[in-house]
Amino acid sequence: MNKKLKMGMVGGGIGSFIGDVHRKAAGIDGMISLVCGAFSSSEEKSITSAEAIGISKNRAYGSFEQMIKEEAKLPEDERMDFVAIVTPNHMHFPPAKMALEHGFHVICDKPMTLTLEEAVELEKIIAASGKVFALTHNYTGYPMVKQAKAMIAKGDLGTIRKINVQYLQGWLSTALEKTDHKQAAWRVDPKRSGIGGALGDIGTHAENLVEYITGTQITELAADLSAFGEGRTLDDDGNVLLRFANGAKGIMTFSQIATGEENNLGVKIYGTKGSIEWYQENPNELVVRWLDQPKQVFTPGGNGGYPESSDYVRIPAGHPEGYLEGFATIYRSFAKELLLTKEKQPSAQHDFPTAKDGVRGMKFIYAAVESSQNNARWIKM
Repeated sequence: MNKKLKMGMVGGGIGSFIGDVHRKAAGIDGMISLVCGAFSSSEEKSITSAEAIGISKNRAYGSFEQMIKEEAKLPEDERMDFVAIVTPNHMHFPPAKMALEHGFHVICDKPMTLTLEEAVELEKIIAASGKVFALTHNYTGYPMVKQAKAMIAKGDLGTIRKINVQYLQGWLSTALEKTDHKQAAWRVDPKRSGIGGALGDIGTHAENLVEYITGTQITELAADLSAFGEGRTLDDDGNVLLRFANGAKGIMTFSQIATGEENNLGVKIYGTKGSIEWYQENPNELVVRWLDQPKQVFTPGGNGGYPESSDYVRIPAGHPEGYLEGFATIYRSFAKELLLTKEKQPSAQHDFPTAKDGVRGMKFIYAAVESSQNNARWIKM
């Protein structure tokens, strides 16, 4: 198909950080066009946002319900093909459910829903609908993350025994939520964020990343969550012990009050033959240390990269790719799968996070909160 897929957006009006990221990422590979949106719960603000980003005010809606109903009435070659949901957590489930039930595919920001119950229900709705659903755990889209995954899957590192993952930020070291900071305000609000604070916001990224790279799942955890910010009821810091299905043991630490940190997501994975180390703030280097050989450094498109990694590199070796490209890789894989569905072709099992990953993330949040409330008792996932 030569025509671009048509995207509708829920949330992401002017001033939204993540909405702008999604719009830019969706356009990188030239497969998707944004054609409509319910960019705000205010129709006036939605129209203003639409006009600012070049969308006709006739395709700007005052609610996701209105958008889905009106778009469904349009001819197939005019209406949106899928919905991108870029709202706070409490507004993930309602538009996703309605879009799927009206025949639209969905790509959604993480965590998948506000509650575990919603996540389980949404997974069933997705299965019944036959539509494509993707979750934007964007760090799985980095080429060196895919290289690490491929090396472990091929047995290069031997049996995986120890896993360390960290996600450290410092932007909530002060009470930003008490200022006019919308991003901080909803993240510390249980009604909009859910039962996890930093746990749901960045802890789920760490959980997803280690399960994705290693190919094994967390089976039990013991969590110690803290709310250091005055007046906060949701965690802004956490430390978690992990047990994995293959027998490996792990440690996770995440924080949004780690003063001076920016976006320090990193993972170290140790096997019987070697280990890997990768950091999001230096995403073009995957360091591999061997039991009996000198260490290696892999780079996107560089020497020795596996096809599972190089297939996702867009530019020549030595040119940095990062955050936007990670998102774009998920959008591209999602779009390829959606095109197969439109052409009534069998799934190619393109590599992107799905509802299964979303439910895993919600189970992780709930298990960690239960553990912390019980003095870091071990809880099964």
